[in-house]
Amino acid sequence: MTERLLISRLGHRGDGVTGTVSEPVYVPYALPGEVVEVEAVRGHPDRRHLLRVEHPSDERIAPICPHFTVCGGCAVQHWRTDFYRTWKRDLVVTALAQAGLTAEVDDLIDAHGEGRRRAVFHARRGTHDILSVGFAALRVHDIVPIDRCPILAPGLAGALDAAWAMAEALRPVGKPLDIQATATDAGLDIDVRGSGPLAAARLADVGRVAETHRLARLTRHGELIVQRAAPTIRMGRATVPLPPGAFLQATESGESALARLVVDHVGAAKNIADLFTGVGPFALRLAERARVTAADSDEPAIAALKRASGAPGLKPIAAQVRDLFRRPFAPQELETHQAVVFDPPRQGAEAQARMLAASRVPLIVAVSCNPATFARDAKLLAAGGYALTRVTPVDQFRYSAHVELVARLERRR
Repeated sequence: MTERLLISRLGHRGDGVTGTVSEPVYVPYALPGEVVEVEAVRGHPDRRHLLRVEHPSDERIAPICPHFTVCGGCAVQHWRTDFYRTWKRDLVVTALAQAGLTAEVDDLIDAHGEGRRRAVFHARRGTHDILSVGFAALRVHDIVPIDRCPILAPGLAGALDAAWAMAEALRPVGKPLDIQATATDAGLDIDVRGSGPLAAARLADVGRVAETHRLARLTRHGELIVQRAAPTIRMGRATVPLPPGAFLQATESGESALARLVVDHVGAAKNIADLFTGVGPFALRLAERARVTAADSDEPAIAALKRASGAPGLKPIAAQVRDLFRRPFAPQELETHQAVVFDPPRQGAEAQARMLAASRVPLIVAVSCNPATFARDAKLLAAGGYALTRVTPVDQFRYSAHVELVARLERRR
């Protein structure tokens, strides 16, 4: 059966929303003010599948990608830019308000730049053994085969062709694959996951794919198969040798924008802790004028940071492998620093935030990819005597519901 619905607002995941606050109904790809024809989604009484836009909004525009609404990667290509930017900033404002926090929230920084420099392509065999390589469909396990993606950076040109070739070479293995591609200064760095151990013949096949597509490096679950050139990324004055499958900010512009805000906020601090440091996008830039203590649970990332920290003109970086969820820095360790920077994964850093709240560190700079968990952690810091003085949203995941932020917190009592 079909229904006609009037969409009242856009939800935090980019879906059109109708109904009451307590019983909302979500319609992907519908916009506020639109009348739409929908059908039920089996097993999900609060969701509907969009069949037709009966009365489109004046805010609706043509999407830039032919796969939009089929591929689940983008949520809001169809919305006018000014409305999209307001909504994305409001995701941060709403998260703060729901936590009872007030702060100055800056305008959204557009950090899409040239596009995303890393992507994970999924390779699956479907009905009649037909191979599909692409991205996941919206909230289902189906893979949408794609021939191009307009939000990827030029440095990933050729990555999709290489992923298809890799999937074909590993077709006899018969397993679903995740193929992570990263654009580096030396070329494409690809890590294949899901294949299991490979026989010599299969290794030779994927090695030929790597040579044909001139990959800088090919690894399987981090184990080296072929390397033509060491994959590196420039961060400030330093050159970072990337571990296989390394985490990077999604766009080069996004990393630069976040780092610029972090450096500006710490100001003249001369002794800084950088927690959840990764390969050091903040630590390496902070070390241009301050001593840095850096920590992360990712051992290969810390090893890469240590190698990069020898660049000329950098002050010492004391980098250590440490699980900050199980063993956060204690107040007495934190108080030897004039400022602390922390950039946790999406789940936030509740344990570390509690230790920070109990400390006397004068300045904290928080970076987050999840406004909700940031607001939870910031509420703990506020209860400990920190004032949230500024929040800046950063958009490096254009057309999605993901938004980054950088916040400054100062000890007031």
